[in-house]
Amino acid sequence: MAFPDDVFDPALETFDDPLEARTLEALGLAVAPRDHPLLYPGAWPGESGLLDGDRLLPLTRRTFPGRVPVLAVGSNASPAQLRHKMRQYELSSPIPLVKARVTGLEIGVSAHVSAMGYVSASPFRAPGHTRELFITWLDPAQLAAVDASEGVTRPSGAYDRVLLPSTGFRVELEWGEPLDVAHLYVNRHGVLHDGTGAPREHPGERGLLAALLAESPRLRELFGSTPEEFCSRARGDLRLCAEGTRLFAREGRTTASGLEKYVRGQQTGSPGTGESLSPPSM
Repeated sequence: MAFPDDVFDPALETFDDPLEARTLEALGLAVAPRDHPLLYPGAWPGESGLLDGDRLLPLTRRTFPGRVPVLAVGSNASPAQLRHKMRQYELSSPIPLVKARVTGLEIGVSAHVSAMGYVSASPFRAPGHTRELFITWLDPAQLAAVDASEGVTRPSGAYDRVLLPSTGFRVELEWGEPLDVAHLYVNRHGVLHDGTGAPREHPGERGLLAALLAESPRLRELFGSTPEEFCSRARGDLRLCAEGTRLFAREGRTTASGLEKYVRGQQTGSPGTGESLSPPSM
């Protein structure tokens, strides 16, 4: 699918801010958590923009026909992570990332260990709570790629993609316009709780892993005693990651996200269109 012509304005070449200053490297956004698990969820932009290859450009429009809005609560808001995922599927279309104020959600901790070497983020229902998140506007091929990366297309995958209802939730774009429809990835295993039964918030990977390891002798037996050891052992070891996921449940660390009721079966590609993709090889 071709990206609309008016999203990228060639006149940007004449701006005082040269395009070289808009590279992910120059903006401090070039490191993908898939390459450096302890940096999960990766660096998020300070402003809305258009991810175009190795650059994050200013937006020149506010609507994106033919694209699906998906809320990012973890590394999908990291331009480097998105670039990494798109390159695995040889996709090069730009991706708009738009800041939004979201009411009714908070960022929790997925109750599973990812084969990428980290314990990722997952949303949970938080009535009345408002926070800033990014919306990624994905074309059908991009949506299918992200679905595959999140495991939506596999029975054993970690996430389902759900359509967030307007009742109980509000998504307001940074320019004040409410968004009627938004998609969200919800973990099939639930989320980790904080010891009181309430969902635990994700503090960043290093702090999270240090806390989880300190709380569980068995987790230390499996993954080592430091965040570095955890990432090294977990990365690419599907059996170990599955055992870590089961351990969360056995030790009573998991709770519901409150979003499970919105799952309406597995969704792949763009709603009503598009194709599923196989997960990328490790």
